[in-house]
Amino acid sequence: MKALIMILAAVALTSASAMADVTVNHAGTQPVTPGDTKYFTGKATVESRFQRESPARIGGGIVTFEAGARTAWHTHPLGQTLIVTSGSGWVQEWGKPAQKIRKGDVVWIPPGVKHWHGACATEPMTHIAVAESFEGKTVIWMEKVSDSQYPHE
Repeated sequence: MKALIMILAAVALTSASAMADVTVNHAGTQPVTPGDTKYFTGKATVESRFQRESPARIGGGIVTFEAGARTAWHTHPLGQTLIVTSGSGWVQEWGKPAQKIRKGDVVWIPPGVKHWHGACATEPMTHIAVAESFEGKTVIWMEKVSDSQYPHE
């Protein structure tokens, strides 16, 4: 009986997956929104945001930081991946030195690690940010990065 239930569940999941369509969000079709001033210092914009519905947990977007712009300190319950697509900037884990990041770099921030990221003082930076949601949360925002914490090169 248990095997039959498992087979029926697998068939139902396969059928539901077969009914789903592949979707394409074409470049420029989604709004570009300014980074919320509660969570960003300087000018940053977010575009191509996505958050998939359950059972998927993945979400993210493309974030562009003008020179000197940065996030506030924050954590992600299941971690975050950053893929730098242009420019250069910084990522810093709480209590450790900031690390320079450049176009082509891929950054992994483990779950629950307090950190910030953003552009360097003299050059803008764009990255793709990807994180999974846990119990409806992808990010927990904290205090802003002070000018004394931010590397001015």
